[in-house]
Amino acid sequence: SVPGTKVELTVSCRNLLDMDTFSKSDPVVVLFVQVSGSSEWKEFGRTEVIDNTLNPDFVRKFVLDYYFEEKQNLRFDVAFLGAQDFLGQAFVALGEVIGSQRGRLERPLTGVPGKRCGTILLLAEELSNCRDIVTMQLCANKLDKKDFFGKSDPFLVFYRSNEDGTFTICHKTEVVKNTLNPVWQPFTIPVRALCNGDYDRTVKIDVYDWDRDGSHDFIGEFATSYRELSRAQSQFTVYEVLNPRKKCKKKKYVNSGTVTLLSFSVESEFTFVDYIRGGTQLNFTVAIDFTASNGLPSQPTSLHYASPYQLSAYALALKAVGEIIQDYDSDKLFPAYGFGAKVPPDGKISHQFPLNNNVENPSCAGIEGVLESYLQSLRTVQLYGPTNFAPVINQVAGTAAQVTDGSQYHVLLIITDGVISDMLQTKEAIVTASSLPMSIIIVGVGPAEFEAMEELDGDEVRLSSRGRYAERDIVQFVPFRDYVDDSGNQVLSMARLAKDVLAEIPEQLLSYMKTRDIKPRRADP
Repeated sequence: SVPGTKVELTVSCRNLLDMDTFSKSDPVVVLFVQVSGSSEWKEFGRTEVIDNTLNPDFVRKFVLDYYFEEKQNLRFDVAFLGAQDFLGQAFVALGEVIGSQRGRLERPLTGVPGKRCGTILLLAEELSNCRDIVTMQLCANKLDKKDFFGKSDPFLVFYRSNEDGTFTICHKTEVVKNTLNPVWQPFTIPVRALCNGDYDRTVKIDVYDWDRDGSHDFIGEFATSYRELSRAQSQFTVYEVLNPRKKCKKKKYVNSGTVTLLSFSVESEFTFVDYIRGGTQLNFTVAIDFTASNGLPSQPTSLHYASPYQLSAYALALKAVGEIIQDYDSDKLFPAYGFGAKVPPDGKISHQFPLNNNVENPSCAGIEGVLESYLQSLRTVQLYGPTNFAPVINQVAGTAAQVTDGSQYHVLLIITDGVISDMLQTKEAIVTASSLPMSIIIVGVGPAEFEAMEELDGDEVRLSSRGRYAERDIVQFVPFRDYVDDSGNQVLSMARLAKDVLAEIPEQLLSYMKTRDIKPRRADP
């Protein structure tokens, strides 16, 4: 996801354990963050201590960098200061807080044997005032005449003030020739550039008369702030343009003209978090390759072989990606299919058989449910062929096409050994799906050359089929073998795999919403 997505966590507790018999209790919450790919926890920070309460609402917030594609495990320890009584703890992934309704999550505190420890409430908010983009238009009246012949050629220069009192140029208007009453074109600027997100910081504006040789004459200046400018949404704001040198010299000096703010409007650049908090659900579907090229599941050389000590490559990839996505899927029910096998009772070849053997309802409960059904299917179906992707892509596309208002977004994970038989149909299916609220992740397992997958990925060349081009890039492909490191630190390598396949999903979701002009639903306060 975009680096620099910062999330602010607000913490409250309810019904804490009352340990302190003499006085009330003074709670504090300490946040620990798990170091990626290890079991080590590092203290990240702590709230203030609140005196004498079992229901604290803490003021001090935790600001964390948020990455959709990583599992960011957090641990909250609650204690009473002074007595150092441990009151319980809660474990939660940052994605769970963001993925829960309106970014609010309540968890029971545990860890004190035999006691009910109360609950912790977490609220996640993206720090967002810096995503706004402003459009404004200004004009001026009766500016000082600077040119000997004709009138002035005025333009404006905007500066934002820095923490240390210096000024940084952030915008120049165009020059309007030969007038003392110019009207400049509307222009657009990010709020970050104008005031660094601080609405009361000074914005300084200089008015110049343009000269061809670059020695522009200073007409005057005025100062304002984002907050003051934004009031212009309801009224015209008129600023006096002052020239300090003239002011000192001339007793009768009034001003060097006026500048009027004609219009001012703000638009938000929406982010992935805005849509998730607004209630957009990610629906996760899995499709697994059951073709004969994988090798007999009972043989150690097979890509489907699971030893008592080690999950197969298929199971590992499924777990790595699924465990992150499931935080954003409220029902945690995942339709799961196999393709390329002969299926009982009659041995018909199927390219979308439900792993749980239930045609009416192919959904499995949680990633664990998918894994169970997958292992069950390996025992009952006969690996066969060919390797056809199109049927399962079209199946998910059919579901995605039913709800296109932005409230549902589908992610299809295909795990395959990569020897694809229906390339033309698959390209056609992907091009059609590219206008729907869905993304496709392909993980290639085994030693094959995956050129066909690279073509489907469409990062280098936009995918096309029969002269039609994909509306957006919706496929992300990675080869599993790039993530199996010799050191055997599986946790870390699977975290890297998940990170790489999921990294494009926020952008793909945003591109769908943008092209459809779908705004996030406002999370109710």
